[in-house]
Formats: sequence, C-alpha cells, structure tokens
Amino acid sequence: MHRIIKKSIEEGIMGLNYESLDERTREFMLREIEFDIAKGNLYLSKRFNENGLDKYLELLKSAAQKQDDNWLGNELRRLGCFKAFIEKKTPSGGSTKIKVPVNAAETFAEGEFNRFYIRGLCRVAIEDGILELEICRGKEVSRPRIESEARIGKTVPAEKLLEDLRKYPGVEPALGVPSGPNSGLTARLPS
Repeated sequence: MHRIIKKSIEEGIMGLNYESLDERTREFMLREIEFDIAKGNLYLSKRFNENGLDKYLELLKSAAQKQDDNWLGNELRRLGCFKAFIEKKTPSGGSTKIKVPVNAAETFAEGEFNRFYIRGLCRVAIEDGILELEICRGKEVSRPRIESEARIGKTVPAEKLLEDLRKYPGVEPALGVPSGPNSGLTARLPS
C-alpha cells in the first residue's frame, strides 16, 4: 500500500483538477488566506512539526499564487513538515503514539488548497453576479462515496458556501463542500 501511494506521489498522479483556476481566482484565494490570518483562523495541521508550522504559510501562499495542491503536498513532504508520530487518546483515558500516514502531506495539501480554491471561486462568482457554483469531481477515486456521488452536478449558493468555508476551517463544513478528505470533489463556475 505505502509503495503505491509513494509511487503515485512521485508520478504526480494525486491532486485535483481545478477547472476554474485562473489568475483572478488565485488573487481571491490569496485574499482569503489573508482574511484567515487577520481573523486568527488559518487552519494548521495538528500533525505539523515545528518546521511545518514555520513554513506552511509561505508554501500555501506560493501554491495559491502559481502552483497547485500537488506542489504544496510535495513541498510539505520534501521539507519534512510533518511529525512521524502523534499522540492519540485511548478509550481508557490514556494515550498512545500512532504513526502519521505516509500521505499526510498530500491529503492535507489537497484539502486546504481545495478549500481556498473554492473560496476564491465563490468570490469570483459573487463579484460577477453568479449566484451558484456547481459541485464536480476534481479527480477520480477508486471507491467513490455514495454521498459524494450524489452531490456531483448539484449547485450551491456562492455566498452561503463562502460563509460556510470561512466558518468551519479544517473540518467538514456544514454544506458538505468539499466533503471530507480524499472525496475528490471540488467546484466550478456553472457552464
């Protein structure tokens, strides 16, 4: 399993296809990153080590300016930004150390880049008077979730989606877009 993930990462197979990612969307992504910083609301992984805490913001901004989630995940992994182990509470009230998954950097990067992409896209839509965004598949997954498949092609009000993503950093938002780690879902401007 780890070899398959490692090979996929090295080949650049992972990551989403962002249909509406352009310079304007990128500019709004950067504004949304700054919005979170100003509010003290930028989500930082609990799996980050000191290096991750130190480098993440700069890497996130670079990804938003000219890269993508693939690049962000590769850089987080290459620079050793994640702990090898984290402590987890046990049902008995104690704690144990568990290994951080080998694909933690890529999963985190995909999720956070996608959230800022959707937020940027919401801002584009709002500015252009487009009321809704369309949920779409950004990448194929081996076992699509039934609830994710049911969302494809549905529309979500841009203003509500933006508000939802701002309100719930780092967790699945109330509107369910994006719908959790590795769902493969993102959004686009309606065609």
